Amino acid sequence: MQMENTLTNKRNRIHPHKFALWAAMASVTMMFGAFTSAYIVKQAAGNWLEYSLPPVFYLSTIVLLLSSFTLHSSFAAFKSGGEQKYKTLLVASLGLGIMFVVMQYMGWTELFKIGVDLKGNVSGSFFYLLSGIHALHVLGGIAAMTVAVIHAWSLKFNVTQKRINRFDLVVNYWHFVDFLWIYLFIFLLIKK
Repeated sequence: MQMENTLTNKRNRIHPHKFALWAAMASVTMMFGAFTSAYIVKQAAGNWLEYSLPPVFYLSTIVLLLSSFTLHSSFAAFKSGGEQKYKTLLVASLGLGIMFVVMQYMGWTELFKIGVDLKGNVSGSFFYLLSGIHALHVLGGIAAMTVAVIHAWSLKFNVTQKRINRFDLVVNYWHFVDFLWIYLFIFLLIKK
């Protein structure tokens, strides 16, 4: 009976790395909550420049959602032993993540061309702040995915609990930055 309880406790515990990741994601969520609250307060103060988001931001959102789907599918393929599918989808996810950041930059340059910049109206500054800090978090996810790609191609294919846990962290973080962008994008569309 005691052995059974010990096994149950081990199974019900969250991995320490996953707990640390979730704590960090909670912290980042609170930071973006503070930023969006400040956005609402500043917008209510008046003198707010209204502008439309360039279409590239809509397309980049689709690219990010697609990257989350391909990464999730890569993880499922890894766990089920589908080596080639795992590797192919992982590389595709990395490419889509890079494409998202490039498209964000393209959107920022389009905004700059129509006069929405950091020095002008505070509404533009807030947009660059929100989307820029999000892009930095995406770059962190791209770095983690790059390490995952290196492992996929340099290590012998072997489905172990350690590798599942490591890949699971990457997937969880990437889904988080995906969810965070969807929140920010919808927020910015509603509040413009």
